[in-house]
Amino acid sequence: MLDPALFRQKLDQTAEALSARGFALDTAAIQSLESERKQVQVETQELQARRNALAKQIGQLKSKGGDASELLAESAAIPERLKALEQRLSEVQAGLEAILLRVPNIAQAGVPAGPDESGNVVLRQVGTPPVFDFPVRDHVELGQLHDGLDAERAARMSGSRFTVLKGPIARLHRALAQFMLDLHTGEHGYTETNVPLLVLPEALQGTGQLPKFEEDLFRTGSDPVRYLIPTSEVPLTNLVRDEIVDGAALPMRMTAHSMCFRAEAGAAGRDTRGMIRQHQFEKVELVQLCRPEQSAVQLDEMTRHAETVLDRLGLAYRTMVLCTGDMGFSAARTHDIEVWLPSQGCYREISSCSNCEAFQTRRMQARYRNEAGKPELLHSLNGSGVAVGRALVAVLENYQQADGSIRVPDVLVPYMGGITQIGGASAL
Repeated sequence: MLDPALFRQKLDQTAEALSARGFALDTAAIQSLESERKQVQVETQELQARRNALAKQIGQLKSKGGDASELLAESAAIPERLKALEQRLSEVQAGLEAILLRVPNIAQAGVPAGPDESGNVVLRQVGTPPVFDFPVRDHVELGQLHDGLDAERAARMSGSRFTVLKGPIARLHRALAQFMLDLHTGEHGYTETNVPLLVLPEALQGTGQLPKFEEDLFRTGSDPVRYLIPTSEVPLTNLVRDEIVDGAALPMRMTAHSMCFRAEAGAAGRDTRGMIRQHQFEKVELVQLCRPEQSAVQLDEMTRHAETVLDRLGLAYRTMVLCTGDMGFSAARTHDIEVWLPSQGCYREISSCSNCEAFQTRRMQARYRNEAGKPELLHSLNGSGVAVGRALVAVLENYQQADGSIRVPDVLVPYMGGITQIGGASAL
């Protein structure tokens, strides 16, 4: 959530900044509610002052033996009016909050302007896409060739956008997750964390998924309602909800390997083949919490941490700075990492690293105590380090050989029990 002071003191400038993100702020509704809020608060203050004055006058009259009945009647009516004003103020503030909870973050200065992904800018490109002298198979063909990827049986039990992995392909998937966790905890300084997959609505509101993106979430019918997490960013960031963190512990770095669940309500017809866009998938998530002055540097650091996964796997990739029209709801700046997929002949997103500044922490009241001893909002960052399923897709396709076998990247061989190749001529 943006600082409410922006809507009281810099409404026009805030609306202009949000328009760069393609968001039309309802300034008229905000002005109307703000005007009523001020009116209610003024009347409340006036009534409170009148109540105090009446109490004094009544006391003086009684001490002199005077008739205070009229003043007593007026005083007796004030609590009911104050209660009504308090109720109305609560309603007005709830109306303002309902609007503000649907307002995206403001892009940082320097973020390229653009309406959609066409406005994204390449930050760097690393590695050379492989050239094959044989017809390239996609990951679905390769998975079926080795009896390791089964979407048909998954669909029978769960519907579309689910996949069953088996045998060496399933082991390769597990190896990727273990490799990423070991890299981020052993070399990058993240604390491995195991988090709940079900969270309360307040947790999703804290990180910005609710109320705007409820249709993209899976929810239970229980009481209380709980939601399956779309990413472990949600529970990781909420670990500091309503807390004041010791400034000496910053920056905090946390990672988790978890299942993720997304309804993909807005993705009808997109990436229906294979594992690119699933309802259930796995990620190794990276979350950092830091002082405001650290967050720009921490975003660059986190991006390099995610890139290192692809460097070690020997995969070609490029890193993009997302433009104003393509960033996520909570982000002030985002770096997307896209890996080369031979079957599609293009780069596809495998990680998205974002600096959310105080947008999430203001919702969660996640703070630290600064040098002056004053509580101050943290900045939060999150990124995929990386999406496990998409990493599997990239490894299968980039390491395929003419006979359909798949070389195992050197860095994964120890996690595969020494296996250096999946399949061979006999697998055809």
